[in-house]
Amino acid sequence: MVGVILDETSHKENYLMPLYESVVIARQDIATTQVDTLADELTNILAEGGGKVTKRESWGLRSLTYRIKKNRKGHYVLFNIDAPAAAINEYERRMRINEDVLRYLTVRVEEHEEGQSAVLLNKDRPAERTGGFGDRGGFGGGRGFGGGGRGRPRDDGDRGGDRGGDRDRFSSGRRPRSDSDQGEG
Repeated sequence: MVGVILDETSHKENYLMPLYESVVIARQDIATTQVDTLADELTNILAEGGGKVTKRESWGLRSLTYRIKKNRKGHYVLFNIDAPAAAINEYERRMRINEDVLRYLTVRVEEHEEGQSAVLLNKDRPAERTGGFGDRGGFGGGRGFGGGGRGRPRDDGDRGGDRGGDRDRFSSGRRPRSDSDQGEG
């Protein structure tokens, strides 16, 4: 008989429950105590299914990038979960039913991060602007959409400098409308 020999670590991995990270966004108009109650309910759902929450972080009321169900803000809560897939399915099913939950995302991970999440670590740090959309009012900063900026010459590439030439102000070929033309047509 040919047998397969498993090393000790792979044998243990078969019996461990999968690890998940889940972020839940709750409505902006519920109180922080209600958010904590919601998080407790979700923790109990996982416990009933044979799982456990190893870490729970409340990120507080944060602005949403776009409106979700007429909300501009939401209460964010992060869960590190150690649970079987059936418990996760029930957890997500209950969140779909709950009207206080705007969105959720549950992702399977290899291992949980230790300590505070990046969101809480950056919460105390002042906002740093390193460029991009918000830097000095334009996409590249400086002169609106064209980039440029403080003291740098504008790079027009191979397009040349003056692209206007001797063209008239109205490039469509139509003449501008005058007051006497309004009576026609």
